[in-house]
Amino acid sequence: MATQTPTRLAWIQHELDDLKAQGLYNTIRTINSPQGAWLVVDGRRVLNFCSNNYLGLANDPRLVAAVKAAVDQYGVGPGAVRSIAGTMAPHIELERRLAAFKGVEAALTFQSGFNANLAVIPALVGKGDAIFSDRLNHASIIDGCRLSGAKIVPYDHCSPASLRAVIQAERATGFRRGLIITDGVFSMDGDVAPLVEIQALAAAEDLLLMVDDAHGEGVLGPGGRGIVAHFDLHGQVEIEIGTLSKAFGVMGGVVAGSAVIIDWLRQRGRPFLFSSALTVPDTAACLAALAILEDSTALVDRLWANARYFQAALRQLGFDTGLSTTPITPIMLGEAPLAQQFSRALLTEGVFAMALGFPTVPKGKARIRVMISAAHSQADLDQGLAAFAKVGRDLGVIA
Repeated sequence: MATQTPTRLAWIQHELDDLKAQGLYNTIRTINSPQGAWLVVDGRRVLNFCSNNYLGLANDPRLVAAVKAAVDQYGVGPGAVRSIAGTMAPHIELERRLAAFKGVEAALTFQSGFNANLAVIPALVGKGDAIFSDRLNHASIIDGCRLSGAKIVPYDHCSPASLRAVIQAERATGFRRGLIITDGVFSMDGDVAPLVEIQALAAAEDLLLMVDDAHGEGVLGPGGRGIVAHFDLHGQVEIEIGTLSKAFGVMGGVVAGSAVIIDWLRQRGRPFLFSSALTVPDTAACLAALAILEDSTALVDRLWANARYFQAALRQLGFDTGLSTTPITPIMLGEAPLAQQFSRALLTEGVFAMALGFPTVPKGKARIRVMISAAHSQADLDQGLAAFAKVGRDLGVIA
């Protein structure tokens, strides 16, 4: 039964109607199956090009078995924040193992990668301090910076020269402490931060360096150990943020780095202190995923082989895949209505690949973002490529 929008909420309905008119309204679809190369979406089986399930671990039988065993031993909910009665043995084991995997002194887990950023940034800087942030950093970094109260100084995307210039400009006015923050892999474009140059600048300027490796964890570096390992910068980056909800296939976030920073976050990281702990079933699944990565590079190797094959074929068809040098594959389309039309046409062809428009990406840079996985077979990729070719020609995107 239709209801009338109260006057005091009319502005919201107006904004929603405006989003629909601009082709920016996000229709959220329902998944009726486990995550994998194929999904059941709104009751239909389709090829999955949307999930961040890089290594295909979200429905791996080894993770499922670990969760079942953990539920039998520990139950479901943690029942408390970590600092009161929510720290359980699997949490400590996961943090110990993650620190060893990353080659750092210590690690601390959070409920999500978003919460990890909200914990770290305000704990390290505040009023009188300066944060130097890449203009395309993730929303969680932006929100963490705002919460800190520090001055936010943006620098041009992936530009060490711009970073150097804004640091020097801020030196003239003065600040107490400084923190440089960059994504490792940028989630919308798939490009990688020039971390070697940024780290050298941070060291020269005596500034803390933080990298959000959400899309590099399990993807970049030897065996998926991340961007710091990829550039052989062990011990030279103070804070690494990771997520356990992408390549690990589970849920949660992690901060890895200096032991003194981790100890400080146990005392002042607000999501750690004021939100219940990561569930033990999630923690057990993360431990199982970590064991798989420790044991073999096979899944990481397959992910990259799939990405290279798919991206080369798209470019040969005439699609613009932007700046990506990772398995994140943007198909640049420009305007949001075209991207949404393209996405709907793909779904008709049995391919689930969502359109991304403003505010997720800048206006005029709408796209389809394909997330390649180790779970995809070559037959899956070929079927997806055939669908892209058909829809691209039908809509005049390619010849």
